Amino acid sequence: MLKIGELKQGDIIQVNDDGVMREGTVIRVSHEENQALVDNGVQEFWYSPEDMKPIPVDENQLRSLGFSKESANGAIKYKKDSFRLVIPKEGDFSHIEMWWREDRRHFSFPIGVHQLQNLHHDMTKVPLEKP
Repeated sequence: MLKIGELKQGDIIQVNDDGVMREGTVIRVSHEENQALVDNGVQEFWYSPEDMKPIPVDENQLRSLGFSKESANGAIKYKKDSFRLVIPKEGDFSHIEMWWREDRRHFSFPIGVHQLQNLHHDMTKVPLEKP
């Protein structure tokens, strides 16, 4: 379940579409109705928080967002332009360090793709979208 207050236009999330889990993009958020309009790849539909889930950040998601990967002193670094994200070892997204210029942030828990998108936008002022 996602909190409506976490979502912004363009966020990539997972929705329960009549029992079928689909990846979707948030089109609009209604705080008054506590719902988000999501394009689920088939149609645009309003979803409640209980029908939305975060997509965990992993290597496949980062690659689909345009990140490249390199090994650095035993850790794994993902790069997109001057934005960097580092995890301690291959496949371990439970500890994430990210930075852009002098803005550095650390997370000791897994984050969702929509949270990464919002953090990236907050830090760089550039939307993070799939090409």
